Amino acid sequence: MTSADLYVQTFLKESEIGQVYVKGARIWVPDAENVWLGAELLENYTGQKKIKIQLEDNGEEREFEIKDKKRLPHLRNPEILIGENDLTSLSYLNEPEVLYNLKVRFLESNCIYTYCGIVLVAINPYEQLPIYGNELIQMYSGQDMGTMDPHIFAVAEEAFKLMSRFDKNQSIIVSGESGAGKTVSAKYAMRYFAMVGGSQKETQVEQKVLASNPIMEAIGNAKTTRNDNSSRFGKYIEISFNKNNEIIGAHMRTYLLEKSRVVYQAAEERNYHIFYQLCASKDLPEFKKYCLLSPDDFYYTSHGQAPEIDGVDDGEDLVSVREAFTMLGISEKDQMMIFQIQSAVLHFGNVKIREADGESSEIKKDDKHLTIMCKLLGIEESQMRMWLCNKKIVTVGEVLTKPLTLTQASFAQDALAKHIYAQIFDWIVEKINKALQSGAKSTKFIGVLDIYGFETFEINSFEQFCINYANEKLQQIFNMHVFKLEQEEYVREAIEWSFIDFYDNQPCIDLIESKLGILDLLDEECKMPKGSDENWCQKLYDKHLGKAKHFEKPRMSRSAFIINHFADRVEYQADGFLEKNRDTVLEENINILRASEFELVAELFEEKVDPNEKKSRAGSATTHPLRQAPKGGRGSNKKTVGSQFRESLHKLMETLNATTPHYIRCIKPNDTKEAFIFEPKRAVEQLRACGVLETIRISAAGYPSRWTYPEFFQRYRVLAGSKDINRSDQRKTCENVLTKVIQDPDKYRFGKTKIFFRAGQVAYLEKLRSDKLKACGIMIQKHVKGWLARRRYQRIIKSITLLQKYGRGLLARRHAKFLRETFAATRIQKHWKGYKARSHYIKVRKATVIIQSAIRGFFGRILFKKELHEHRAITIQKLVRSWLARKRYKRVMRGIVLLQSHFRRRRAKKELKQLKIEAKSVEHIKNVNKGLENKIIQLQQKLDAKNKEGMTIKEQEVYIKQLKTEMEKLRSSSEEAKKSSNKITDLIQQIKDLQEELSKEREEKQVLISEKEELVKEHTQVLSKMAEEKCKLKEELEEANLKLQQQETSTDDVLKRKLEEATQQLQAEFDSERGHHQRLVKEHARLQQRFENLQSEMQMVTSPHGHKRTPSDISAISLESYTSSASPDEVKYEEEGPEDKDQGYGTKKKKKAPAPPVPTASAMEKEMKDVDVGLILRLQNKMKEIEQQKTKLEERLRQYEDEGHPQTGNSDAVISNSAFDALKQQLVNADDVQLVIKLQKRVAELEMTKSKLADELDERDDEDEEKSGFKITTPEYAYNNLKRMNGHVDKEPPYDNKEEMQELQNENDKLKREVNKLMKSISENVSFEKGGTNSPAGKEFMDAKKIEDQVKVFRDQFTAMADELDRRREECLQLRAMLAEKSITTHAIAKESYGGNDDLVNEDNELALAYRTQKELNRLLENQLQKTEKDIKKKEEKLKREIKELKTENEAAQKIINQFNSITRNLQLGPEAKIEATMQHEITRLTSENLDLREKADKQADQIRKMKKMLKVYAKKLKDGDVAEIEAELEKDDKQKKTEDNVATVKHLDRTYMGMLEYKKEDEGRLIKCLIMDLKPKVAQGLLPGLPAYILFMCVRHTDYINDDEKVRTLLTNTINGIKKCVKKHNKELERVILWLANTCRLLHTLKQYSGEKTFQSENTSRQNEHCLRNFDLSEYRQVFSDLAVWIFQTMIKYMEEVIQPMVVPAVLEHEAIAGLSASKPSGMRGRSSSTQDEDVRELSLDTLMKSLNKYNQVLSQHAVDPELVKQVFRQLYYYIGSNALNNLLLRKDMCNWSKGMQIRYNLSHLEQWLRDNKLNESGAQSTLEPITQASQLLQARKSEADVDSICEMCSKLTTAQIVKILNLYTPVDEFEERVPISFIRKIQERLKSTKKEEDNTLLIDTKYSFPVTFPFNPSSLTLDSIDVPEALHLDFLTRV
Repeated sequence: MTSADLYVQTFLKESEIGQVYVKGARIWVPDAENVWLGAELLENYTGQKKIKIQLEDNGEEREFEIKDKKRLPHLRNPEILIGENDLTSLSYLNEPEVLYNLKVRFLESNCIYTYCGIVLVAINPYEQLPIYGNELIQMYSGQDMGTMDPHIFAVAEEAFKLMSRFDKNQSIIVSGESGAGKTVSAKYAMRYFAMVGGSQKETQVEQKVLASNPIMEAIGNAKTTRNDNSSRFGKYIEISFNKNNEIIGAHMRTYLLEKSRVVYQAAEERNYHIFYQLCASKDLPEFKKYCLLSPDDFYYTSHGQAPEIDGVDDGEDLVSVREAFTMLGISEKDQMMIFQIQSAVLHFGNVKIREADGESSEIKKDDKHLTIMCKLLGIEESQMRMWLCNKKIVTVGEVLTKPLTLTQASFAQDALAKHIYAQIFDWIVEKINKALQSGAKSTKFIGVLDIYGFETFEINSFEQFCINYANEKLQQIFNMHVFKLEQEEYVREAIEWSFIDFYDNQPCIDLIESKLGILDLLDEECKMPKGSDENWCQKLYDKHLGKAKHFEKPRMSRSAFIINHFADRVEYQADGFLEKNRDTVLEENINILRASEFELVAELFEEKVDPNEKKSRAGSATTHPLRQAPKGGRGSNKKTVGSQFRESLHKLMETLNATTPHYIRCIKPNDTKEAFIFEPKRAVEQLRACGVLETIRISAAGYPSRWTYPEFFQRYRVLAGSKDINRSDQRKTCENVLTKVIQDPDKYRFGKTKIFFRAGQVAYLEKLRSDKLKACGIMIQKHVKGWLARRRYQRIIKSITLLQKYGRGLLARRHAKFLRETFAATRIQKHWKGYKARSHYIKVRKATVIIQSAIRGFFGRILFKKELHEHRAITIQKLVRSWLARKRYKRVMRGIVLLQSHFRRRRAKKELKQLKIEAKSVEHIKNVNKGLENKIIQLQQKLDAKNKEGMTIKEQEVYIKQLKTEMEKLRSSSEEAKKSSNKITDLIQQIKDLQEELSKEREEKQVLISEKEELVKEHTQVLSKMAEEKCKLKEELEEANLKLQQQETSTDDVLKRKLEEATQQLQAEFDSERGHHQRLVKEHARLQQRFENLQSEMQMVTSPHGHKRTPSDISAISLESYTSSASPDEVKYEEEGPEDKDQGYGTKKKKKAPAPPVPTASAMEKEMKDVDVGLILRLQNKMKEIEQQKTKLEERLRQYEDEGHPQTGNSDAVISNSAFDALKQQLVNADDVQLVIKLQKRVAELEMTKSKLADELDERDDEDEEKSGFKITTPEYAYNNLKRMNGHVDKEPPYDNKEEMQELQNENDKLKREVNKLMKSISENVSFEKGGTNSPAGKEFMDAKKIEDQVKVFRDQFTAMADELDRRREECLQLRAMLAEKSITTHAIAKESYGGNDDLVNEDNELALAYRTQKELNRLLENQLQKTEKDIKKKEEKLKREIKELKTENEAAQKIINQFNSITRNLQLGPEAKIEATMQHEITRLTSENLDLREKADKQADQIRKMKKMLKVYAKKLKDGDVAEIEAELEKDDKQKKTEDNVATVKHLDRTYMGMLEYKKEDEGRLIKCLIMDLKPKVAQGLLPGLPAYILFMCVRHTDYINDDEKVRTLLTNTINGIKKCVKKHNKELERVILWLANTCRLLHTLKQYSGEKTFQSENTSRQNEHCLRNFDLSEYRQVFSDLAVWIFQTMIKYMEEVIQPMVVPAVLEHEAIAGLSASKPSGMRGRSSSTQDEDVRELSLDTLMKSLNKYNQVLSQHAVDPELVKQVFRQLYYYIGSNALNNLLLRKDMCNWSKGMQIRYNLSHLEQWLRDNKLNESGAQSTLEPITQASQLLQARKSEADVDSICEMCSKLTTAQIVKILNLYTPVDEFEERVPISFIRKIQERLKSTKKEEDNTLLIDTKYSFPVTFPFNPSSLTLDSIDVPEALHLDFLTRV
């Protein structure tokens, strides 16, 4: 039964034929040339014998004859199923559909792989395709077979997965014709196992497995007419795996080597490759002794006349073969011996045997090739010369020598050559198997069978018979396996099924191998003494002709027979069957070779007498020599080639039956070896022969189409009514739909998870679906068209109405216009007439007015002249009259004055006489004295004023004294100037000398000038001659300038473009160099890992228990070796003697290189010039001021403690020690003054909250005490009260004055404490000492002159008050001493002063009087103190208010300064740098502030709790009366507190740290262990970021300080090794890896920052510059740490990629977030779900990927990784995500549709938004997603010819291969979408070729590509002396220096 009648006989009934074969149905019709042609029915089929059809190719109409109703033409599948990657998913399963689907995929999509059920069909493209790289292996590794595109790697992954999951052995059977690509497919399968089984790293075992390929290709492959690299033997390679699924070894079995090719080749064919490789390498020195020639000069290599293969270099291939031999452990000696034997075979072919006398033959004596052959094989030439032409005949009594004829001798020569080559072939296979064996136990294996396919030629001989016999056996296993899988699927789904009949080729196999079968009769004929091929053929006729249906006899031949194989009828020629089966070689020749002087040659031909030889795994078809001996002889028991082949084939079948087979069928598309040429005839022949169509037939006989319930519901829910849909039960919905749509229940079956359909039913459902959608479309069209018609009618009505409206409006407007014009004309006439009348009236009026004005003006001027004349006359009269009056007045006045003066003179003379008389009297004198007293008083007042001026002069004298001191300083500077003047005199002398020399030079210059003048004269003459030429040159120059200007305009752009290209090229070269360096680092790490793997392998070989691994999957041996080699310097140091160790500066191990010179003063000045004196110096000054304030406060406290005063102000201090340390730390870390002000505010707020809390606690305690009857205000007060009570109890003084004295003392102490508090609070704000420094607020406060005067007054008052207080205290002490002396007892006083009478002591109440006076004095003092205290408080409050105001002003000014500084800094920084700097600054500030506040709050809480408990305990004890015990405890506590305070004071006051950590040499290991190996990430998170790096560098600084080069070298080496070991050990702990990445980078930056190089000191403070290294140059170690950071970065990226790798495809490609947009189509994959189902697989989506990215970002920020490095991390991760997603998209056809493109673009937008949310959008990560983004846009873009240019521009980041692949894979989900035409794809290719000159034709993106990692310099603002080592690190052995 053929496939032509398959569909009708199996599925269609007569009633259904009319429904399917209707007009428009698409069918297949047979064709002689193309096998099948597509056509379309032009009429319905109703049973007629002829039907009209139209061919689709050329549109030709013809009539198709239907001879039988059961042989109707095949139906075609709908377009949506064309190009499916699994042939069994087709609705109509038949031969033309299979052929057409393969053709479409091969030619249009360039897909060479297609599934056919469990078979992978591979079509040879005859072109090297980029689809076998390591990146593709990684893409298929771990993936389900059904989700990826068909590929040989998918089959290999399926086999590997089944083996690893179920521990079951697997087999991959590769078959096909010669030239179909079997060898290449098997090689790629083994390569896949080597990569996957070796954990993606090629270890020694995997390399050996791959190294066997070039060897076997060289000795077993040859060029044929069909294939340039055809395997001429069969092989089965078993790759063994251990429990961990790692390759541990391999084994190879070979079958039926084609030995005849050694001596003969057909035209255009070659011998085995090894011979041509030897000839190509004949000029090598080691091959000179072989005397090799060209292939044309050797007989055995010149038959085919084709010694070369295009694109193959035989010389390079021999190098690969030799490297493979070395890899497999074959020594150089054995290799050269192999080549020597093969060279001997070539020379042996050139030995010419000629015919001699009679029936004999001979060899020439001077045959040089025989000589060379015997020399190369180490045998005697004479013996070989003799026994090549003769043979022995052994009889019963004697041995005879018989000469051979020329024909017999030539046959014996060829047989010996073939035997030698076969033996060396078997020996090499045996050596390869030994090399691939492993001592470890193999638990499972995967076998790869590369065996010849079914062959049929014009002349078929013994080799073709054996090959076809093997294919019959393999086809039987294949049929059974396909049938078994098909039935298992039905059973698993629990559906009813009937037995499937399939072709069984067992009768054909029985014909060949059964008893008295073909092989049995052949062996029997070989045993006959005179057996012949004719006799054997006759026996076959007699035995099987007419009895076996598979055996036939040709008509015209008696020496041939025909066998009907499963694939075809094959005619075999019996000639040569017996000889090839016997494989006879003369015994004498073998004996000569056994006696060779070379060990290998003798070993090859040793007689093997092993009785278990048949159990050997080597399956070569060679045999030991047979000789014609009588029956019962030794040679009669020798097995023939046929029997050996049958046994080895039987073993192979047993092996395959015990494994799970996977089939790869290789198809040869054409016989001309042209790339991508498909010949249907050749393809159909091979499809029939390889069993693909049999698979189709078995599938079609059952239920080939299988859909899950969700897929069916999603696809065909349009066929269901609303009542039929049950969303809670999809199976019920499917049943409702199918029962209504398909009436025959036999057409489908409901399984547990799937619906099974007969062939053709899916196409029927698609037709119904398209009809339903078409009807829905028509209905939609109807309503849309009606809506459009109504809308058009409404528009017409609306238009008519508008026209009428506008027409009527136009008429109305015209009438209105007429009325307006008439009205306007009337008004114009009116106004014009009025205008004319008015203008005439105005003209007349104007003339009248002019006349009137002229007349009136004339009369007015006459009147004016008259009045003017009168006015002038009056004025003259007035002036004359006044002059006359004044003249008369002056004359009268002069006379009056003369009279008055005469009278007054007389009167004055009289008064003078009278005064002279009065002056002589006494009364006058008295009056004068009174005036003198007034003058004396005035003089006294002037004297007082002068005294005041004297005081000011004294003050000026003080000022003059100060000026004198300055003058002295100036004098000292003048002395220095004198000294410098001496230098000036020297310089003047030098100047004189120089002037003398200058005069001499001037004289010489005059001479030169004279010479020059002569030369000038000569030059003038020359110039006159050159003038003419110059004119010409000027003209030429002008022309050239014009041209140059024209060219400059054109060349500017060219130069700019070239400059940009040059800069880009330099940048690219720099990036490539950086990437190359980092790849070298990566390669170094890989080689180191490989070295460790080799060590582990050696350990596995040497150890009896094999290789063990640690739980972290790191080789324990490698760890031990690494640990042992980690610190060799330490071992060396310990082994040295005491005299060799470095003891300091004077030893011989002192550093050999000279120390760097001490910087000079000028160098220091230059450095100081470079240092910024801005913000950093201000911070340092403020730091120093605060430290000085603290030291002065502590000094005062210590002074008071030394004087005996209790320290009571610690709790009330404004800034405690811990708070001060925190403030100091923040000041060091501060970037600006604003942070300092904020910290001061924060400290003040905390102190206020502290005081509030203390007050609340005190109030609560007071309430408790009031309830209990006690009131204790302070601990000091309670202590004094206790003392007082104790004094009452113990002493009981007899007088009351003792008690009152004690009260005075207590009051005095209280006042002193309050004064101390006041003084401390003031000193903390303002320093009143001359040399003291002030706080930032107090400093500004002290600058004002007014406040200075107040401070002086306040200081004077304070000193006076302190003096008075001290004086009163001394008086109190004296009084107390006097009382103690005089009031011991009244009896003693009475005895001393009153004669023993006690009553006289206080007779007059003297004591009471003294007490009262003292009490009054104390009260007076107390009032004075209270008054001064009030004054001080008022002034203090006033000063505090002013301080607050100044603080606010200071803060406002500082804010302005900070804004200016921040603006200037931000102008220099980029936006990202601003944000990152701010965030880093805020993080460090908040962490340190929180730590300090937490510590301070804890201490205060503890102190409060302790005080509460103490108070309560003391109160209780006071009740009980335990006063003495309380006093003892208090004294003890005071002593302990004093000692603790003293220790703390020493720590903070007496130590200034240098930023170093000292350690002992023997503690180096502890340092590495505690700081690196044992440091946990959780502990590190609570520490200062980068603290381990700082600690390590501080240790390095100490080694630099002591100049110990050995110590620094071992420290850095052990640090590097420790970090490497830690990262290797915990490479799966992301936080630990990131921790050491951050610390390694910080250590690298610190080494740069403190290296002393100016390039790294631009941002350093002066203190940091002091910490720079002085003796060592660690620039080489910086490179080592940079490489270490790169390695850690790559380790981190590798782990991150491993984590997100399973999330990429579900998140980017499969995640469907857009509701209602389905992008999936049922794949139709069959028989693969069982191997890939995993119930424990967790759901992965886009959210999972986003969570992982958030986690990575969080961990990176927690460990303070540099922001630039974080950007590089996510750029690499995004590249990995994008490349993985694109590679998967390129390998998955189900993802290439419009809907999936929309979903992918939506998912990518989420990833881009994540970058923006985390401020990483400028990291370059988004650009790495451009390829996958453009791929999604390509899926959504229109694909018409007009869109070619836009698509090419849009896909700028995709290669041509990727664009074409996506377009080829584009598959519409619905039939309403159109496929991409092949013409459109060709245009895209042409357009891309023209635009992209340097084409990168790679298909897949390299997912392992890594961007070059850079570590931008990021200095730290911390100073090393401010860093403390926390106790959590357990580094107590480190000492701060």
